[in-house]
Amino acid sequence: MLLSDFEYELPEELIAQEPLPNREDSRMLAVDRALGSFSDLRFRSFPEFIREGDVVVLNNTKVFPARLIGNTDTGATVELFLTEQIGERIWEALARPAKRLKPGKVVRFGDVLTAEVKDGPNRGRVLAEFSYEGDFFGTLDQVGKTPLPPYIKRDEGTPSEDRSRYQTVYARETGAIAAPTAGFHFTPEILEKVRDRGAETVEITLHVGYGTFEPVREEDLSKHSVQPERFEIRDSESERLNKARQDGQRIVAIGTTTTRALEACISKFGSFVPGKQIADLTIVPGYRFRAIDALLTNFHLPCSSLLVLVSTFGGHELIMRAYNHAVAEKYRFYSYGDCMFLS
Repeated sequence: MLLSDFEYELPEELIAQEPLPNREDSRMLAVDRALGSFSDLRFRSFPEFIREGDVVVLNNTKVFPARLIGNTDTGATVELFLTEQIGERIWEALARPAKRLKPGKVVRFGDVLTAEVKDGPNRGRVLAEFSYEGDFFGTLDQVGKTPLPPYIKRDEGTPSEDRSRYQTVYARETGAIAAPTAGFHFTPEILEKVRDRGAETVEITLHVGYGTFEPVREEDLSKHSVQPERFEIRDSESERLNKARQDGQRIVAIGTTTTRALEACISKFGSFVPGKQIADLTIVPGYRFRAIDALLTNFHLPCSSLLVLVSTFGGHELIMRAYNHAVAEKYRFYSYGDCMFLS
């Protein structure tokens, strides 16, 4: 299929700029793949779709304040958006304006953090070595900003609740530069109701990186590839997931990042293998899902790799029809928006 097959019209006012006061109040479009139908609900109804014996898989990655705004020795203001850790103190970062950051240039972020450019700029990216005292992520908490997607607009000096709300309630493992947003709708009470249905929740960790939201640049999707991302499945979780497959129980993935990690593991090893691994799988039409049976996901950008993944799981015609319905019914879209459950 072609990338243009995943285009749809979205009025700008449907792009959610703020989270709802109560996470579980978000709308949920319940999609029945077998019947080719969907219905309009609220997320608080999600536990009703969970069956006894289901294994619900959560990505417990935690977003760190990866957006840094500092000054060079000439007083110029620059921004570094950390995308990948290369060494103990060396990170790859998107730089703006990149032309100011030649090798040797030093950028200061308050009084607690400095960065020296080691390489670049290369397509807007640099390698920078950081100097700080104590814990790096603790230092970022002092000077960094929440790395919101560009479609969420904020005034720089205006306080917001993004630091807490741009996280899932089960975020534990620091390392993501973007949130697994399907999990935003959960509250501790909803998770308890899921378990009350006789289901189990299992946590894995995939640190969401730039590859998740990098634009697709190939019109022919067979030529498209998503950048690899690191993930980890621990021993007890892999055992539970493998038992679910053996016993014919459903594996319900919360989010596309969870889906990619689970499918990458099964595609590579044929089972859920414990340990730290690399998700280098690109899911496009024609891919056969072997790890998951149901998926909760937010509404994604037109022509994005995430929309392609969801359409591959749900069927292109059904998903694009569901998206057009969501637009007509004025669902809230993207990170702080509503969600879709595909079963």
